[in-house]
Amino acid sequence: MELMVLLNALVTRLLFVLHSLIGVWRVTAVKKEPKYWLLALLNLLLCLETGLTLKFKQGRGYKWFSPAIFLYLICIVPSLWLLEIHHGTQYCGNEPGAVQVNVSNQDFNQSRESSHGSEGTDHHIIQTAKVFVNQLSTICETVWTLALHQTFLLLLVVGRWLLPIGVEITRDQLSQLLLMFVGTAADILEFASETLDIEDVRKNYALINAILAVWTWSMLQFPLDLAVQHIGCKPSASARRIPSLLLCRYSAELWNIGVSLFIQDGPFFIVRSILMGHFRIFNQMLVFFTAKNILVVTLQLYRLAVITLDFRTTVLQKSRKGEVCCCPCEPYEARAHATGHQENEMKEFVAFPPKEESQAPSEDH
Repeated sequence: MELMVLLNALVTRLLFVLHSLIGVWRVTAVKKEPKYWLLALLNLLLCLETGLTLKFKQGRGYKWFSPAIFLYLICIVPSLWLLEIHHGTQYCGNEPGAVQVNVSNQDFNQSRESSHGSEGTDHHIIQTAKVFVNQLSTICETVWTLALHQTFLLLLVVGRWLLPIGVEITRDQLSQLLLMFVGTAADILEFASETLDIEDVRKNYALINAILAVWTWSMLQFPLDLAVQHIGCKPSASARRIPSLLLCRYSAELWNIGVSLFIQDGPFFIVRSILMGHFRIFNQMLVFFTAKNILVVTLQLYRLAVITLDFRTTVLQKSRKGEVCCCPCEPYEARAHATGHQENEMKEFVAFPPKEESQAPSEDH
């Protein structure tokens, strides 16, 4: 096993565990009940996945699916749910900027004075760390929850970058996937923060649960790598069934369209439409992002129509010419078998070129 592969696999999963433990700590501090530390047991699933991956895959990833990302979602999402639900009873008396100034300056001089007469530097470091942790606990809960949301989405992208890739995915495909994840994470963060910050929404617990359910549903696209990979298909299925051939040729594009319509922009549009239509909640940002969701859904449907018409035109042209329509993601042997008669004709043509008519030599020079 390569050293860098092992290091990346372990460090990334360690970051996932540490971040999920911070979320559990915040839930315990907010609820003031030690029983919520039981949420930390979910990290045992991630530890088990780490051992199995190191043993059977030598630390590398799987095709189409990332178990580490999926288990990280299982570990951190319950903590964020509890923080957002409890958020409705939290009121912050200070501005976030003032809290940050207090955290950076307050009581550190006291820690230096208290540790000045102590022996060694270790005691001074411990005292400073205790003061720092105590000051972090005094930060407004809304700031903590937003910070956990932000670091959660950033860690999803960075963690997917650091995780060792499998042999089925290339570096070019990984770079495309990461760029897509950055835009997706920004849209999801905006949806959660913009809708849950509305005062009328905070008064309705059923609406909060519905928004969090849609937010959780949108997170399920991160463990999947289908947006940059084509699904393999059998030659017999692709040659006889039109839907199978369409899925084979445009699997990545169809997955992107499906994610936008059913996982991200479609559900986001429905939630925002309910807020404006049923609950009569209007603000400038809500109207803007609703229009943006409508535009994205319309463009995705237009893209689906273009792909379908282009595929239909290609199939009709090949059927008229009598050619076998093969899938570009099939193995080379399948395509060679489908067009073997054409290659044989070409070989015969090269082996036996047409005879040229012999010309009588000219006698006049």
